[in-house]
Amino acid sequence: MAEIFSKDGTWTFDGDAVRIEPSGDKGVGLLRRTLGEVVVPLEALAGASFEPGRKTGRLKLRMREGACALTQITGGRLDDVSNPYLLTVGKDLQGAAEYFVDAVRNALLLEQVDKGPVDHYLLRGPHVPLTVGAGDGVLTFDGETVRLEWNWKTDEAKSSGGPQTIALKDVLAVEWLPAMGLEEGYLRFRTAQSPPALRASLDRFAVEVYGFKKDPLMALAAAAVAARMPHPHAAEDTAPEAPAALEAAARDAAPAAEDHDVLLRRLRELGELHRSGILTEEEFTLAKQAVLKRL
Repeated sequence: MAEIFSKDGTWTFDGDAVRIEPSGDKGVGLLRRTLGEVVVPLEALAGASFEPGRKTGRLKLRMREGACALTQITGGRLDDVSNPYLLTVGKDLQGAAEYFVDAVRNALLLEQVDKGPVDHYLLRGPHVPLTVGAGDGVLTFDGETVRLEWNWKTDEAKSSGGPQTIALKDVLAVEWLPAMGLEEGYLRFRTAQSPPALRASLDRFAVEVYGFKKDPLMALAAAAVAARMPHPHAAEDTAPEAPAALEAAARDAAPAAEDHDVLLRRLRELGELHRSGILTEEEFTLAKQAVLKRL
């Protein structure tokens, strides 16, 4: 067992999986706090590393390509504050971090885990239902349908048509790009009906983001949708299960797959996010109901 406690959270490795629990510290990004606890199976890892610094170091997990919907969607463009697979550790924890890395590397060698890409997601996507408000819209995803509603920042040409509803089965691709410098970012859903080349500020199949605090949550929403779509590396001759069937199977298997204490911790985390004003009453109620169904 390798374990490291940091101001940003706790990482535990038992030989089979790395359990990541973010702390409630203000330095922990909103994406990580909203995502909550993550369990990374050993077979999803390509490696681990520790980068020492003068005051703090960085403990990092490297995922196999295609193993995690979040890393697949963000493509290494998440900032350090938002990245759930990066832990900042103080100088006094450098030895513990190096021991943690050695434990993971030794397990990968012992189990002869392939570091190459995978053809199916090895981590479950973010919990649904999920509601995220950022940029020029509010996205709601219940596992089967994406709904985009517009706010006062939305261009009138885009908002005049009212909310946009997209069935998961109609989504061909999910694209996410963070705001960089003067360039706005976006979360875009490609369908047979979406325009091929239109600015996100005018595209009713996209949410435009500006680089504000809540914007990384759109990456989380993108991952939630992508995780329930056919895997991009899946063999063409393998017919994927219907997304609705996958979601139903996950719900049915949840009591066996998820530890009771993990679900209770998730409820406490949601309560903290609600009390701090990060989650609205409606968002908190929907998320709490989803967790209670798994108890």
